[in-house]
Amino acid sequence: MGRASQALKQVLERYEISQNRLAVVMGISRANVGRWFHGLDPSAENIVAITQALKAIDLNAAKEFVRLYLGEIVEDEDDRSS
Repeated sequence: MGRASQALKQVLERYEISQNRLAVVMGISRANVGRWFHGLDPSAENIVAITQALKAIDLNAAKEFVRLYLGEIVEDEDDRSS
């Protein structure tokens, strides 16, 4: 499971956002969201679209998604420089 997929799963579960609700807001099929939820990392364009849709649903969920996805990248780099 990729980093974006893990972040999405955690956010949807924590904020109790259904895959269907995210799909409707994004204007895509629930099957696409299901693939991301179950381990297929979304493309860069879809990460942007996911963030925008989450922002429309719950600003805190969008912020958490970005933090989980990008925050860990920064933390990994910091650990290597120590």
